[in-house]
Amino acid sequence: MMMRFMLSVALALLWTLSPGLAQTPPTRVRGTITALDGATLTVTSRDGQALRITLLEPLTVVTVKRLTPAAIAPGTFIGTAAQPAPDGKLQAMEVLVFPESMRGTGEGHYPWDLAPDSTMTNANVEAAVPANPGLDLTLAYKGGSVTVRVPPDVPVVTPAPASRDDLKPGATVFFAATRAADGSLSASRVTVSKDGVAPPM
Repeated sequence: MMMRFMLSVALALLWTLSPGLAQTPPTRVRGTITALDGATLTVTSRDGQALRITLLEPLTVVTVKRLTPAAIAPGTFIGTAAQPAPDGKLQAMEVLVFPESMRGTGEGHYPWDLAPDSTMTNANVEAAVPANPGLDLTLAYKGGSVTVRVPPDVPVVTPAPASRDDLKPGATVFFAATRAADGSLSASRVTVSKDGVAPPM
């Protein structure tokens, strides 16, 4: 059961985090659930749009749980959204620690849409050096490496199981949807907030 869950999460995050996996890039949806009516999920996006997404079967629903920064150890595989700090160095906005079974998911360093000029780096932690404040991470991926500072207040999370029952009004979600030629959206994988922990990606 756990292996099946990890495979589902890996597929969900690979689709969500990796650019260019399909001919038409996915539409990343971030927002708050306002309704779930049968197979139609209505989400108010962070820019105030009311989005209607058709949920496809089989549907995979996952969440995230909090970790301490101590979980970001050399040898772990992580994903981190970051943006340039005033000094030009990359500063993390969030960190997702992947289970070992998901190593390699979305590996690389590429533009991201969490904030202006943000990037996503999915990579192996080569070094984690205490900084003032936080941690300075050396992240290595196929074809390169980057250094990212992780401030102490940045959310650190890891995937955890969830279900369709967690898709409730008021919950926050993050997922990649497919946009059809007529503009309609559909998705088969959703990451949802649970127990007070929201997907920070």
